[in-house]
Amino acid sequence: MSNHSAATVPDPSAARQGWQRVLLGQDRIVHLAPLAAVLLFLAAIVSAFWYLRLEEVRREQEAVKRDVEYSQQRLRLRLLERQEQLMRLARDMADREMSTLQFDFRAEALVTQFPELLALSWLDGHRQLRATQASPSVSPVRDWVSEGQLKTGDAETGFGLAKDLRQPVYTQPLVAQGTEPELYLHVPITPRGEFAGTLLAEYSVDGLLRYSVPAEVLAKYAVALLDAKGQLLAGQTIPDRQGLAELLPWAGKVNEFEIPVSPVGNGLVLRAQAWRTSQGVVGGTLFWLVAVLATMTAWMLIANWRQSQRRQQAQHALQAETSFRRAMENSMLTGMRALDLNGRITYVNPAFCQMTGWSEDELIGQTEPFSYWPPEDRDALSARLSDELDGGAESSGFQMRVQRKDGTVFDARLYVSPLIDATGKQTGWMASMTDITEPNRVRRQLSASYERFTTVLEALDASVSVAPLGSEELLFANKLYRQWFGATTGGHLGLVARAGTPQTQLADEGLDSVDSFAGLPLDSLATTPVAEQVEVYIERLDKWLEVRSRYLNWVDGRLAQMVIATDITARRHAQEQAAAQAERAQTASRLITMGEMASSVAHELNQPLTAISNYCTGMISRIKGGSISQDDLLGALDKTARQAQRAGQVVQHIRSFVKRSEPRREWAEVATMMEQVVELADIELRRRQIRLTHQIAPGLPAMYVDPILIEQVVINLIKNGAESIDAAQRVTGNRVVDLRVMQRDVEDLPTMHFSVTDSGRGLSPEALSRLYEAFFSTKAEGLGIGLNLCRSIIESHQGRISAENLYNAGQVVGCRFSFWIPVGPVPDALASTPNARTVA
Repeated sequence: MSNHSAATVPDPSAARQGWQRVLLGQDRIVHLAPLAAVLLFLAAIVSAFWYLRLEEVRREQEAVKRDVEYSQQRLRLRLLERQEQLMRLARDMADREMSTLQFDFRAEALVTQFPELLALSWLDGHRQLRATQASPSVSPVRDWVSEGQLKTGDAETGFGLAKDLRQPVYTQPLVAQGTEPELYLHVPITPRGEFAGTLLAEYSVDGLLRYSVPAEVLAKYAVALLDAKGQLLAGQTIPDRQGLAELLPWAGKVNEFEIPVSPVGNGLVLRAQAWRTSQGVVGGTLFWLVAVLATMTAWMLIANWRQSQRRQQAQHALQAETSFRRAMENSMLTGMRALDLNGRITYVNPAFCQMTGWSEDELIGQTEPFSYWPPEDRDALSARLSDELDGGAESSGFQMRVQRKDGTVFDARLYVSPLIDATGKQTGWMASMTDITEPNRVRRQLSASYERFTTVLEALDASVSVAPLGSEELLFANKLYRQWFGATTGGHLGLVARAGTPQTQLADEGLDSVDSFAGLPLDSLATTPVAEQVEVYIERLDKWLEVRSRYLNWVDGRLAQMVIATDITARRHAQEQAAAQAERAQTASRLITMGEMASSVAHELNQPLTAISNYCTGMISRIKGGSISQDDLLGALDKTARQAQRAGQVVQHIRSFVKRSEPRREWAEVATMMEQVVELADIELRRRQIRLTHQIAPGLPAMYVDPILIEQVVINLIKNGAESIDAAQRVTGNRVVDLRVMQRDVEDLPTMHFSVTDSGRGLSPEALSRLYEAFFSTKAEGLGIGLNLCRSIIESHQGRISAENLYNAGQVVGCRFSFWIPVGPVPDALASTPNARTVA
């Protein structure tokens, strides 16, 4: 029961909205019903007028048609009468010989009697003019005649048709410039059935209209004669209405009617137009009075309705504006407070109440000290309030502390401006308050972060500087930079110039070198360093610096360049010491190699020394016995000298190989170097019963290398191959070390390719992966520095070394070491490495 009752109870809000819709509909009916009645009355008046107007136009049209047909009959009869008279004259001319005098007499009588005839002319069969008789009102000289003969034109066309048809022929009305329109009639002259010429009659079109149409018709209508194309020949016409007049209800077309004059082919059309008059219903005073009154009534109703609509729209707009302003004030996060001229609070918005914790009723009407002032700041705030009321408030606002109702305090910024009413009079002061607690906290954090960042940069052991491109302004420099270069951009630009310019150009370009990255997009510049780990020596500081540079977008939007310079003097000294140690290791390696070859060298030296001793002993014995000749003595001495030279060469080669010296590159012949290598290595290989084969390609160019170091690498590789053969215990026929040298192109660069191949047991996968590690060796007594030194020597000459095992039927049958070295000096672009060094 209760559910049913709840379902049937009407909703008050729905009923209220329905009643408002009903009232709104009634209001529309009240405004629109009178307007609709007036419009219906006006429509009835217009419809009656239009019907009467159509009846009047129909009667006028019938009258015009009747009068035009009557006039057309009159005009046609007149033309036929003249045509009969002219044909009678033509028959007389054909039946008997008529002289020109007789023709002139007869023609003059006709022209005088009938005013529409302008002239009569006699043309023979050859188009020659024999006689002509014109009206006194026109010139006797005809424009269709030239030198007594008919000219080409409409008249000549009619002449030909009359000759062919043997009947009277009218030509189209001719409108000549400066003359009145004329109509030509050619009547053929046919004596005994033969064509002998024509009688040409010229009619005045205006005369035909004036003397043929009744006078009462000419008075009632605008009568005109037209040609077949509708061109006006004679009479008058009524133009159509133009502009606004043609839009009026009664501004229809003129009542007119037109009809051809005759079917004989003269091309004349008779048209009559009824004159417009102001008589009838259109000019009635009653009609205009009703129309004006209806229009004024409709206008007043429409004006009243529009005024009511504007009033409703203004009311709705005012309500919407009030609601919008109230919603805007309620949704604002900025607190608004208004004071009168005496310093009393007159208005606060909800945001101000929410920020302070005090309600609107508690704040309205308060005077200083206000409840949201902290007790400890009241004196300062009171003084500032006095300045505000005196008009001394700062436009940039001021910061203050605000105490909430619960006792908590927050930071706020207050902006004060005059409060002006609609009449332009100041009624108080308006203040806007913003909570800046969070911005202050962020500002303090940013300040602390900046201090930490600055502290870290100041404590760096590297110089950091930032300067904009194209300017001498120094944007940032840490402590170490200022210690080294001062507070100017000279050190920054100097580091950029030295880091970005090759060593050979520094002396010429100095600090004025052009940045090669200028003009590139910022996205590319931000990730493109000028140089990576470029080492620069600064004489003034006596330091080696590692310089790194990159582009960045500074805080003000400018493109800047940051340069970081690190002191690497200690590292450079360590590198120099390491280089010296490597050099000593190379010398030690050569001494070790010669120590291992000492027995073979001693055996090699023993042979020439034994030969020298034997030669000397034999010569002494034979000299004492007096049994030697001078030639035998000279031969023995020559052999002794050659053996001594052989021993000296062996010693000289060993001394040059083991002698400690600074690396020195020079142009050296490959064949000469390999001869030294083969001579030194062959001693050791013969001792081990190993055969050395070598193949040096002919015509090899000279190389720009240190020949001693290259010889050391090749000898070391041959020695390692011999030891691998011994360890594998190969048979005598398979104990071979092969040396090959040829020229190849590597990456479009001419290089010299060396390969040493042995028939030993090869290398294990672990040995191949760790082959060039320092102190790693596959031999129990090995030091592990030989191949490491070999790779260092090859790479110092911008070359590469590699090793591979040789296989036969899946078994390792040997090993090949190969390396290549550029023939000449390598260009800077190819020789540069990530650890490139420059010296300033």
